[in-house]
Amino acid sequence: MKSIREIYKIGKGPSSSHTMGPERAALGFLRRYPQATSFQVTLYGSLSKTGVGHGTDRVLLNTLGADRTRVVFSQESWEGMHPNTMDFSAYADGLEIGHLRVESIGGGDIRIPGEPDAKETEDVYIEHSFAEIADFCKWRYIGTLSDYVELNEGEEIWDFLQEVWQTMKAAISAGLSKTGVLPGGLNVQRKAKYLYEQVPENNIPALKEFQMIAAYAYAVAEENADNGTVVTAPTCGACGVLPAVLKYAQDTRGFTDREILRGLATAGIIGNLTKQNASISGAECGCQAEIGTACSMAAAALAELYQQNLDQVEYAAEVAMEHHLGLTCDPICGLVQIPCIERNAVAAVRAMNACNLSYFLTGSRNISYDMVCRAMRETGVNLDHRFRETSEGGLAKLYNRKKG
Repeated sequence: MKSIREIYKIGKGPSSSHTMGPERAALGFLRRYPQATSFQVTLYGSLSKTGVGHGTDRVLLNTLGADRTRVVFSQESWEGMHPNTMDFSAYADGLEIGHLRVESIGGGDIRIPGEPDAKETEDVYIEHSFAEIADFCKWRYIGTLSDYVELNEGEEIWDFLQEVWQTMKAAISAGLSKTGVLPGGLNVQRKAKYLYEQVPENNIPALKEFQMIAAYAYAVAEENADNGTVVTAPTCGACGVLPAVLKYAQDTRGFTDREILRGLATAGIIGNLTKQNASISGAECGCQAEIGTACSMAAAALAELYQQNLDQVEYAAEVAMEHHLGLTCDPICGLVQIPCIERNAVAAVRAMNACNLSYFLTGSRNISYDMVCRAMRETGVNLDHRFRETSEGGLAKLYNRKKG
C-alpha cells in the first residue's frame, strides 16, 4: 500500500480528477515533448461531459499554452474505458511527434496504461486491508493507527502532515472571511461566513455544534469551488469534511496540533485502504467514493483523537461509509457546487455521529471496513453512468439554470 502522502495533495480546486490530474498529466507530457509547437488534448467520458464546469479545459490551456493547444470534448467511448480518460498529441512542423493516453484515477493521481510509474509502484505498507493492519498492530503491540503510520513512514511524516494541517486551517480561515458569488454561473452565494456568524436562539448546544462544523466545511468547500488552495482528503470535491471535523475537535476539546496530526495519519490509512480496495473517484464509483470516504476518514480520525481502540476506529469508519453507499455524483452544470458543498457539511456531522456510535456499539458490529469497501466498489461500478459525475442524471438533469 502506498504512502499516505498520496492521499493528501495540496493544490488548486475545484476537482482532483478534473483539474489536478489533467494538470499533472499535461506537465508530464510537456517534459516528454519539449520541442512540440502545438498540442491537442481529447477528453472522454466524465472528463468530456463535465470538463467545462470543472475547469479541465482551462487548466490544460494554462499548462500547455492557450495559443498552441486545442481541447476536444469527445463523445466516443469503448469497452473498458476509464471514465476519466484523455489523449495527448504533440505536433511539430505540422506532424504528430508524440501521443499518450492518460487516465485520471482520482485524488489527483494519474495512470498511463501499460506504462507503470516506478515511483508509484513502491509500497510503503505491506498490509493491504484493515484486517491485516489490525493483526499486525496486535502482534506488535501497536495501539494506534498513527503509531503504525510512523513505524512505516518514519518521523518525517509529521512534517508533511504539519504542512497539510496548516493548509487545511488556512482554507478554513480564507473561506470564513469571504462573501459573494462563486464562479460558474449558478449564482451560488458563499455561505460559510454567514453560517459562522449566526447566533442561534436559546443557545442550543447541538445547534451550535452543527453550526460550527457546517461553517468550517462550507468554508473549505467554497474555497475549492473558487479555485482556491485546498488539500485532497481524499479528493477536492470532498475536501471540507476532514478539516471541519478536526478544527471543531481542536476548538472544543483543546487538542494540540501534534495530536491533530495523529488524527490525520489515521485518516490517511483509511483513505489509502479505500483507494486501493475500492475507489475515491466520483466518475468511477459515484459520490460515495468521495464523500463517503471523506466521512470515513474523519470518523476514524476522531476515534483516534478520543483514544478509542482499533476496533472502535474501524467501526467508526465502517459506519460512516455504510450510510453513504449508493450516493450518486450528479453535479449541476458540472460545477463542484450543488450538491457538493452542502454534502461536505452533512458528511462532517455524520462523521461525528459515526464516531459516537462506535464508542457504544463496537462490540455488537457485524460488518468490517474491508467488507463495506468491497460493497462500495460493487455498488459504484454498477451505478448507471448518468450518476457517476457525468451531469446527465439526477439533480443535474432536473435542475433548470434559469428556473432553479
